[in-house]
Amino acid sequence: MPTQPSRELEAIPNPHPGRDYEVRCSTPEFTCICPRTGQPDFATVTITYVPGESIVELKSLKLYLWSYRNDGAFHEDVTNRILDDLVAALAPRRMTVLTEWLVRGGIHTSVEASIP
Repeated sequence: MPTQPSRELEAIPNPHPGRDYEVRCSTPEFTCICPRTGQPDFATVTITYVPGESIVELKSLKLYLWSYRNDGAFHEDVTNRILDDLVAALAPRRMTVLTEWLVRGGIHTSVEASIP
């Protein structure tokens, strides 16, 4: 059976929980649907975090981000939802989610959401 999108983020043990280090995951293939027009929106998503006791398993992150493909969402909302879900799953020391959206209607949008 082919892989399917999923909203389940898998946390795995941090191999170095006593050290502060930064993890950066980025993908230029994020897609969701504009809730007003129904047209696709495309973004690069960059997740930067200092892990606590857990790190994100990357395949689960890929499937999680893929799960937004058919969702209608405003840029600001989807960025904050991704942050909230990752924080709930991982309890990081710090985290930032940055979305860089392709130009639509002549406007380029970047949204950054963080926790300390």
